[in-house]
Amino acid sequence: MDLKTLSYFVTVAEELNISHAAKKLNMSQPPLSYQIKSLEQELNTTLFVRGKRSLQMTESGQLLYRRAKEILDLSSKAEEEILSMAQGMKGTISLGLVEGTAPHIAGEWFTGFYRMYPNVRFRIMDGNSDDLVEKLRSGLISMAVITSPCDHMLLNSFPVGNEPMVAFMNSEHPLSATEGNSVSIKQLVGEPLIVPSRRALIEDIYRWFRSIKSEPNIICEMDNYLDAAALAGRGMGISIFPQTSYISNTSLVSKQIDGGTRRLEYLFVWQKGRPLPSLEEHFIDFVRDCTAQHSLI
Repeated sequence: MDLKTLSYFVTVAEELNISHAAKKLNMSQPPLSYQIKSLEQELNTTLFVRGKRSLQMTESGQLLYRRAKEILDLSSKAEEEILSMAQGMKGTISLGLVEGTAPHIAGEWFTGFYRMYPNVRFRIMDGNSDDLVEKLRSGLISMAVITSPCDHMLLNSFPVGNEPMVAFMNSEHPLSATEGNSVSIKQLVGEPLIVPSRRALIEDIYRWFRSIKSEPNIICEMDNYLDAAALAGRGMGISIFPQTSYISNTSLVSKQIDGGTRRLEYLFVWQKGRPLPSLEEHFIDFVRDCTAQHSLI
């Protein structure tokens, strides 16, 4: 499997039509069909089920498509990194950002670094913290901002910010009318809760409730904070998410959760034991300096 063959396969997988894929690749149909058949023979599997008008990927084809995309992305990234080393402060920084306040924090870094090095470009991927750590492992990104905790055996890290965890609820929920801008864990006992799907955060929520000798009534775990807010707005339950996840909405009320420890910490991370291009090392130093300056204000 060379890169060219994988590129042909990815195009066919995305078009699901040999003639359309051949046209996109600026080649004739017979040699493309031959390449795909040769790939199937090499892997001793069927990648596509042939229909009259279109193709359908098999389970093996779907697996190869995911891996081929990763391999081609890594190849492109390696080429960019080598060019960056040869050309100085020029190239693409690949960074993952978790939802919440991370994009707001990172926006200042991008603006400042771009002013200093206008030939730099950024490739941003999003996802939950576990997704981004997996992307770091596979090499699809070099750095990320995730929520704590992290595996310090695997990752270098330093904190870049934090924010309170809050409860989103329907505006007609009885707790929304209570005095003040906060609720206690005791007030949330028995309430149906919608929480982030990350295990570490769920364990934190369990600790909050066990501190008052109770258990949370978690009815839904999810990644996307917009969906969590939508479900809370529909009255399905109370969503416990970072404060910046809240979007102003007449059907929603946001209240902080009492207790100084009910906060979420954001970490800037990169993988240990994997050398980075000088461009990305400079960016890490820049981020560290920005964070230190903010801590002094």
